[in-house]
Amino acid sequence: MTTETAIHDSIEEAAGVVGSLWPVHSFVTANPLAGFEDQPFEQAVARASDLLGGRGYPSAEALRAALDSRQIDRDALDAELAAAGYDDDPEALLDRVADATTTDDTAADDATERVDRVLSKWLSAFLDEGSAHWSMPNRGAGFYTAFREVAAHDGEIPNDGVAADLPESPIETIAAVLEPYPEDEWKGIFEAELAALPGWTWFVNRRVEDDGEWQSAHPISLAGYLAARLALLDAHGVDLSPAGDTDPDPADEIAAAFLRAWEATYRDDLVSAVAAESESLADDEASRRPDAQLVFCIDTRSEIIRRHVEATGDYETHGYAGFFGVPIEYEGYDADVSVDACPPIVDPQHRVTETPTDDDRRASRDRWTGLREAATEVVETLEANAATAYGFVESAGSGYGLALAARTLVPQRVRTLAGAAGEQVPGVHEFCEPALDHEHRDGALPSGLTTEERVEYAANAFELMGFEEFGRLVVFTGHASETANNPYGSSLDCGACAGNPGGPNARVLAAICSDDAVTDALRERGFDIPEDTVFLAAEHNTTTDEIELYDGDVPESHAADLERLRADLATAREGAAAERVESMGGDGAAVSETERRAADWAETRPELGLAGNAGFVVGPRELTSDLDLDGRAFLHSYDHSTDPDGDALAAILTGPMVVTQWINTQYYFSTVDNAVYGSGSKITHNPVGNLGVYQGNGGDLMTGLPLQSLTTAADESYHQPLRLSTVVHAPVERTEAVLADNEQLQVLLDNDWLSLTVVDPTRDHRAFEYERDLSWTPAVEPEEPEAEKQRAPAVADD
Repeated sequence: MTTETAIHDSIEEAAGVVGSLWPVHSFVTANPLAGFEDQPFEQAVARASDLLGGRGYPSAEALRAALDSRQIDRDALDAELAAAGYDDDPEALLDRVADATTTDDTAADDATERVDRVLSKWLSAFLDEGSAHWSMPNRGAGFYTAFREVAAHDGEIPNDGVAADLPESPIETIAAVLEPYPEDEWKGIFEAELAALPGWTWFVNRRVEDDGEWQSAHPISLAGYLAARLALLDAHGVDLSPAGDTDPDPADEIAAAFLRAWEATYRDDLVSAVAAESESLADDEASRRPDAQLVFCIDTRSEIIRRHVEATGDYETHGYAGFFGVPIEYEGYDADVSVDACPPIVDPQHRVTETPTDDDRRASRDRWTGLREAATEVVETLEANAATAYGFVESAGSGYGLALAARTLVPQRVRTLAGAAGEQVPGVHEFCEPALDHEHRDGALPSGLTTEERVEYAANAFELMGFEEFGRLVVFTGHASETANNPYGSSLDCGACAGNPGGPNARVLAAICSDDAVTDALRERGFDIPEDTVFLAAEHNTTTDEIELYDGDVPESHAADLERLRADLATAREGAAAERVESMGGDGAAVSETERRAADWAETRPELGLAGNAGFVVGPRELTSDLDLDGRAFLHSYDHSTDPDGDALAAILTGPMVVTQWINTQYYFSTVDNAVYGSGSKITHNPVGNLGVYQGNGGDLMTGLPLQSLTTAADESYHQPLRLSTVVHAPVERTEAVLADNEQLQVLLDNDWLSLTVVDPTRDHRAFEYERDLSWTPAVEPEEPEAEKQRAPAVADD
């Protein structure tokens, strides 16, 4: 094996510790320990602690608070502690956990800090995605080549070692630096250096995997990144010998037992409620045709608004992944670039562009947009130009001061005025439609969709949700957030749309279902769609709970239905807003308070996003419609009776469940160790390069969620760090068959990254909890016969 091959192989093996970090303008939540998911959770957090220094379990303080507030059931805790071999008093055990959590007072390595500072400087300059006025030279040649050219002129880089005369290729540089170290240490060296600046490393990994426009224009690789880092370390004389693994933290075993009891308490309550509803569901009579059906994203925030919508009238709601099952690359009318509007685990299959259909409204919009863009360009030019910046500030300072004062003192009033002005300008959805006509282009995504593809996407949606009846209005409702001055704003948008608003996706599926050829084909496939059913789109503003209906194509025959729905949505908004404002500790009129939070540029908690998420329920809406799940559960509609082959269930478990597990682990780790896995306080965020944020004026990119997304006050936690509890309403054999065909799902479950419980309506609505290796145990013991309580169900024997 050549040295070059050995280096490549070692980098590839070491890259297993590398996760992915999306740019902050399209922030996608992901498991920060995704590279460790092939290991049991306990081993993974221990290994990550060695490399990243992060804590893997809730603190003693958090566990004690959960115990005191009865979020941890005492009996469940006693059972978990006994299974782990502990019979001490829980309070004494928590004291041991607290005593073991000590701050590392080891002095930082000055040389390594200097390397981190220099490397971060050039990474931010190279990876900038459009915000810098002056670009790093020679970016088109790739990171290592560009770095090699500027290194000779950087006074912070010592003229010593390999850095004094950098070789032409990154592999040559790596080989030169590694020469004193035996080959069996290379992987350990690479792992340590990839983990040294995890934010930048993960972002580089994302760019490489995505291979999009920025990567094509300005290529970077892990090898090029490592070459630059190793050269800098060599220049400073840093010893690269990998450190040995640290001993396991004795407190982790105790904390893990408390965590399992905490999760079991939540899970048992959720499963018991779902099992009870499953029994009552079997006795219910067939429901009448609803006035309207609204399909929401499975997002936990939808659970709240769905309850309130259903309470206002004869409405039925469904849950479906917010990209609505159509994997598209979407280019909005005003957009500079297209975006992948689908989950990161799905590749776009179609390109959809917004196409104007009303020239008058388009012209009105263009005039307003042109004036705004021209003014913005002038201001940015004056601000960035060294010759005009100070004069501009002096002449415009008073105007800016008044604007800043208004935004600070009366943000809601400013929002209202801006909204009134905005109402005079047509919204894009008022004069544009998503272009669905199919056109194949060599070497690129096909534009639009064929009729056959449209039929398949519509049929898949209704099959997955178990649609058997259609109301006069069927509303596909995407969601988006509204915030001011928030670098992490996209983290509050639709995760299933890759951190983008979900309204465009809703419009695409509504347009598909409104196609007469599609509805005719669906009827032939057994979907009884009445002639008077009208499909339309909407977007739920998760900050204010307002739902905007895109109703331009709704016929006059449905005007009364639409007006009633609009009024009821306003009522539902008031109830949902009140519930959410209370959870954030707000006061006053709820709708006004949510609008203030949306407009206030100093508001660090415009909304709490998916904080609190802990459960994922897959089943008919009737299972949860009478339950208040407190905005903590993802809800995906599914009817096992319409899915005899389990194809729909497989699609849900391999798609939405995996994505919700990513979201859940992002919130979990950002909560248990925000310094390592989160992004600290928003107050000290410093946006960089349209990529992410620093804490302070440089260093590593922050990788997770800010503190304000997890707490309701500086010292008051809101998110409960629990691993995801999934509950599926289906025959256990069918669920097991899905797992047997999907090894990755088994890996996640067997390694305890999430739990899975099946409430089986074909077995007297009993609940069975997945253990490992496709085995199950009763989660809720049956009342009779007594002998059954002693035997775990042998699924294969039934």
